[in-house]
Amino acid sequence: MSRSVRTRPEGSGQALSEAYDTALLDLDGVVYAGGNAIAHAVESLAAARERGMRLAYVTNNALRTPDVVAGHLTELGVPAEAGDVITSAQAVARLISEQVPQGARVLVVGGEGLRVALRERGLVPVESADDDPVAVVQGYGGPELPWGRFAEACYAIARGVPWFASNTDLTIPSGRGIAPGNGAAVEVVRIATGAEPRIAGKPLPPMHRETILRTGAERPLVVGDRLDTDIEGAFNGEVDSLLVLTGVTDGAQLLAAPPRHRPTYVDADLRGMLTGQPEVAGEDGAFRCGGWTAKAGSGRLELDGDGAALAGLRALCAAAWTAAGDGVCELDGEKALTRLGL
Repeated sequence: MSRSVRTRPEGSGQALSEAYDTALLDLDGVVYAGGNAIAHAVESLAAARERGMRLAYVTNNALRTPDVVAGHLTELGVPAEAGDVITSAQAVARLISEQVPQGARVLVVGGEGLRVALRERGLVPVESADDDPVAVVQGYGGPELPWGRFAEACYAIARGVPWFASNTDLTIPSGRGIAPGNGAAVEVVRIATGAEPRIAGKPLPPMHRETILRTGAERPLVVGDRLDTDIEGAFNGEVDSLLVLTGVTDGAQLLAAPPRHRPTYVDADLRGMLTGQPEVAGEDGAFRCGGWTAKAGSGRLELDGDGAALAGLRALCAAAWTAAGDGVCELDGEKALTRLGL
């Protein structure tokens, strides 16, 4: 199915919390960081909920169960129930359940989140390749996951047992910095076996399908901080997205985003859910937003004017994405971003 290439962030005359019925929120980098709530997140989510927007929390991390995630959110001041949390463990468990018999054994390389999700689908988690599993599933198991778990996966896969992965995020943020994620662990098994897993998590369709099935959202808005999971997942699901700049994505990455990584809206943090979004006007190759004018110059992006930094960033996005078309903008935007303090 063909779709038009986004060349600028969109505007909205309505607050996003009123224009969409459900927010599908990523967690780390959006709601919290290192276990602590991000500035403005708690009050913004409360205000969106009061306006009638449903809040659902969508995470690629398969380690924690929905109950545990909901408890953490509630402790932070964001009231949540297990049914508000959708994990890649749930998505991969559904994917497996559609291909194996009820009550089948599945070898788990991961944590409790995977085991709970498999049991929910009527499947039986096992620990060894000698337990006659009909599938292998791999998800983030935390820093204490024994090396021998990878060996069990390899033994089963070598016998022809199909292999599934909750997600392939190479890294995961921690309180001490960036740590290896499930994608790094998947690479260990891939190298050892030469096999390829079926993957469920963001940005792939099984995760989006799981989210819509569990929330019943009719007009969802994906809210995230990562271009390659959150925003690409929205693109694949053909729904709108809001990128917040409280996580891993910076201005330079946003300007260089290919079409599948270009969000519908861009804002500083979750307060952007509570407001409309300004239009970016374009004429004769120049793009204006809030007092700033951006255009593609000779080898670089040019920015003139004054005003809020975020308005300037939106104008720069329009200039960069238009110049790039369906490719990646290679124009130098460093000077323009420095002027905006980004």
